[in-house]
Order: sequence, then structure tokens, then C-alpha cells
Amino acid sequence: MDPRVAALKSMEEELRVYQTTLLQDGFRDLLDEGKMIDCELKVGDKKLPCHRQVLAACSPYFREILLSEEPEESGKKKATATATAKKEVVLDDVDPTVLEMILRYLYTSEIAITDDNVQDIFAVANMFQIPSIFTVCVSYLQRRLGLSNCLAVFRLGLLLDCPRLAVSARDFIAERFGALCKDADFLQLSAQELIPIVACDGLNVEKEEVVWEAFVGWVKHDKEERVKSLPDLFDCIRFRLMAKDFVRDHVEKSDLVKANPDLQKKLKLVKDAFEGKMPEPQPIVSAGKSGTDGKAGAATVNGDVEAVDEEQAALLPSILNDNKRLGMYARHLILLVNDEAAVAYDPTENECYLAALSGEQVPKNHVSLVTRENQLFLAGGLYYDEENKDQPYQSYFVQLDNLEGDWMGMPPMPSPRVLFGLGESENSIYAVGGKELTGDVTLDSVLCYDRKSFKWGESDPLPYKVYGHTVVSNKDLVYVLGGKSDDKKCLSKVMVYNPKKFEWKELAPMSVARSLCGAVLHKGKVWVAAGVVEGGLTASVEVYNIATNKWETQTEFPQERSSLSLVSMGDVLYGIGGFAMVQAEGEQQFAPKEMTDVWKYDEEKKEWVGLLREIRYAAGASCQSVKLNVLKMAKL
Repeated sequence: MDPRVAALKSMEEELRVYQTTLLQDGFRDLLDEGKMIDCELKVGDKKLPCHRQVLAACSPYFREILLSEEPEESGKKKATATATAKKEVVLDDVDPTVLEMILRYLYTSEIAITDDNVQDIFAVANMFQIPSIFTVCVSYLQRRLGLSNCLAVFRLGLLLDCPRLAVSARDFIAERFGALCKDADFLQLSAQELIPIVACDGLNVEKEEVVWEAFVGWVKHDKEERVKSLPDLFDCIRFRLMAKDFVRDHVEKSDLVKANPDLQKKLKLVKDAFEGKMPEPQPIVSAGKSGTDGKAGAATVNGDVEAVDEEQAALLPSILNDNKRLGMYARHLILLVNDEAAVAYDPTENECYLAALSGEQVPKNHVSLVTRENQLFLAGGLYYDEENKDQPYQSYFVQLDNLEGDWMGMPPMPSPRVLFGLGESENSIYAVGGKELTGDVTLDSVLCYDRKSFKWGESDPLPYKVYGHTVVSNKDLVYVLGGKSDDKKCLSKVMVYNPKKFEWKELAPMSVARSLCGAVLHKGKVWVAAGVVEGGLTASVEVYNIATNKWETQTEFPQERSSLSLVSMGDVLYGIGGFAMVQAEGEQQFAPKEMTDVWKYDEEKKEWVGLLREIRYAAGASCQSVKLNVLKMAKL
């Protein structure tokens, strides 16, 4: 753009802003001084003085009221009387406090929106047709969407005919459908409110059976009234995505279907489709045509008139929709998390996806854990809480939000430590042993985080002090393997903690005493690989049989390493990264080097097979198997 033109436009914008501010400040001063007041808004016993010009300029609603009573006949006497008379506008069903806030906004552009008042302000702004406040409320509600309010916000968006808000809330609900379909507010939705949710492609469900079960629960909540809406809702469920056995044993035998001939006819189409018998596609009814000639024309689709060509002019019945839901694209990936980013690696397709940027919340030295509910937690690093005078030094504790691709800060972990392990049992997460981060003290303490109360507490301590060990969880039991004792000697000891009995029990020891080793639960057994031993590093691999309490030796890892990450995913065992002693070119001495390669264990040939020589995202990373949706992540 020409610099002179740009300068002119900038000057014009500056003048516009200045004049707008001048007008607004002038009217505000007149209001504060009580001058030139020619109107009052009356709500109950409360009267709010204002200026008719301000109301008319900011609100089409008030403009129509104020102009509708302007004198139709000309005449000096009548005109003078109208100009000097103070008009009173009586308003019903409006909260005086909310009206006063909105009126003040018209003069100052300032309004204090909170969770408590936003819906009231939104409704009044919609009634009085004040688009600026309406837009601010929509943005506020979109930012504050949560599990506790999303259904109410969705209904509000529909009630006030605000597609932007309704769609945002619906998408939020769709992404969390598995949790929200069990909520009491979900059961209060009307059929017309439920349809756009259940029909949504973005429903985050891995199986369509979840939709059917939610549908049945919703109907049973008010069966007598809701059976009338069954045919429309039935079309929104994608039965062709279900297992044939589930349709036969649960859907077809449902009382809802057996009592409704229309649903039986629809289900017959689904059963025929399972057998490869598809009905003839029905032509779209075109505007101004009978629709029977099959010709292209202007079709009515979702309430809008759209042009369609001949290929689009025929559709199958809605009940045969087999488009996958968003959640059906989720699959297990290896998540590599370091202080820069969380990157999901697909070893089958050799693809990487960005799950989240790490930011300041993910420390360089951390320990990670994936729960049975597919929740990823990280703990570690040093966090200073200046408000906590008794215990200012703590460790970061964060959770990955799979849906938003961001980290959620959780209550920091007291007693900051390194070289510890994380395990889980039911609704608790355990931080076991380690070393004090603020001093060279080996710990036997166990911290317990309650996921229901969001609080940390103390659990039963280990019978001995240990650091550099590995922790594995299985069936609500927490296993501690190896590590180093307080005198810095490697341990072969194996312990298991039973939270229900509040006791630690010693198990069969490993054949090799080691620390900083890789360990994972794979096919019901605990695999341990590599690590630090008294003489240096080891490549040995051994497997613990939980049922027999015995260890057996397996094929060694191709290289002696410490801090190797073992990951079990899709019945395949992977070994990633770690540190090895490597001799640099031209050097006689060996030096530690971080490795960023990926190996896979071939169980038939009983050998380790190299997959990738280098994956840079593995540098300084913890590795876990996590189920993530590839459609919600950017491919790297």
C-alpha cells in the first residue's frame, strides 16, 4: 500500500476514534450531572434516567418504541411539548440490576460480566437488540464452557437463536459425549435439542454402541412423552457402525423397537445392509418439482436451497448413514514428551503428530504416567510457591488435555524430588521414593494424589530408601523394581504395594541388580531391560511372571544403555532412546551419549529389530502409549 494512502487512512481512523470517544464521554458527563435527561426506564419501583438519543442510537428495540410515539402532525406548540416532555418507558420481566449495568455500558463501554450474571445480561441484550453486549456475552460463554455449564449454554444458544454459541456448545458437548451423556442435565434435553448432538459427525465416541445406550437412557427418563420422537432420533444413530451381534442382541430385542413398527422397518434396512442388500437411493425433492424425475435442480438441504448435480441428486435413507464419528479415528500412539513439545509417533505409519507444546509447565526432568482412563500425568521439576510459607518448594504436576491439546496445571506435588517413580491404583496416583531435589537425601516416602478431591497426601512408606528405580502398575497394585539404595548400591529387590491392605510385600528379586532401567507391563507380564549395574551398563532383559512370581531371561537389547524407555502398544514391545557409552571418532575414551532411536521386539524370532535410527523428538523425553485422535493433531 502507498505510504501516503496508509497515513491518510490512519489519520481518518484516529479522528473517528477521537470523535466516538468524545461523544461517549460527553453523554456520560451529561448523565452523571443529570442534565438534558429526557427519558426514564422504569422497572418495578426503580427509575433509571437516560437520554433518548443514546437509547435510540444503540438499540433498535428502543428506537422503535421511542419513534413510534413521535407526533405525526406538524405544529410548533405540539413539537415543543414533545421535546420538553420526559418520556417514561416501562419494562417488565427485567432484572433492575442487569438493566442498570447495560444502561451504564451504553455510556461507558464498561460492563462487569461474571459467571453469575452472564446469562441474564445475554438474555436482556438479546431482548433489547444490543449487538455489542450480545457479542461480548457470546465470547465470554465460549471461553467459559465447561462440563458443568455446556448443556445449559447449548440450550441458551438455541433459545436465543444464536448459532455461533449453540454450535460452540454443541461441539464441546460432542467432544465430551461419553461423560456428559451420563449427566442429569443431559436427560433434561428435549428431542429437538438432542437431535443436533446425536447427529453430529464430531461425536467423540469410539463405538456407536455408546450413542445407543445414551439414547435408551434418555428415552427411559420420560418414556411416555419421548416415544413420540423415536423415529426422528432413531435416524441419527449410525447402526451400520455397530457390531452385528450388538444390533441383534440389544437393539432388535429392545422394548422400544419391538413396540414400534416404524422402528422395526428402519432396522430391517440396517439388517439388509449388513447382508449387502442396499435400497435404491431416493432422489432429492427439488424446489418446484415433484422429485420423481431424478433430474438435478435446486434442493432443500438443512433448510437452505442449494443447487445439486445429478451425482448428488440421490441419497440413501438416513438410517443407513455409516460415516465415522470423530472419536473413531483415535488410536494408540507413542507419546514423546520433553520440555519443548509432546509429539505422538505412529511406528506403523512412521508419522509424527504435534499433541501439545510444552511451555513452562513441563519440566525437563519429569516422570510420566498414563492411567487406565487414558489420562497422561507428568510430575517433576522445581516449583516455587511464594504464597506457601511452610512448604514453598514443590514439584510441577500437570495433565495433558487430549481434546484441547494443552497442559492443565494440577495441584503441585509437595516434597520436590527426582529419580522417583509414578504408579496408579483406582483413583489415586503414587509418587514413590526418589531423592530430595533441594538436598542429597534418599527418600522412602510415598506421596498419594487423590484424583477425586484433587489433593496430595502421605501414603505408607517403602520399607527402604531408594532412588533411580522403576514403577509399574497392574490391577490396582503398584510394583517397585530395582533402583539404588542410600549407600548407592544397585538393587535387585522387587516390592508390591496393595492400597486396599495398606501394605508392602517383597516379591522374587530380579536376576540382575540394576537402576535407571526400562520397565513396562506387556501382555500381563513385567518386562525389564537395560539399566545401570555395579560394573557400568547392561543390555540384559528379564521378564517377571506375576502369576508364578518368577523371572525369566529374554533376548538382550542390542546395546548397553541406561534410562531406556520401554513402551507396550498394540501387543508390540518398543524400546526407545536412553544413554549409551559411545566412542567418538578420533577419541580413545568412551563418553555417554543420548540415543534417540526406536527398536521393536519380534517375539516370533525373539530378536530386537531397528525401526528408526533417529527420532529427534525422543531427546530428553519420557515415552508412553496414549490413545489420541490423529484428526485433532497437526502432522509434523
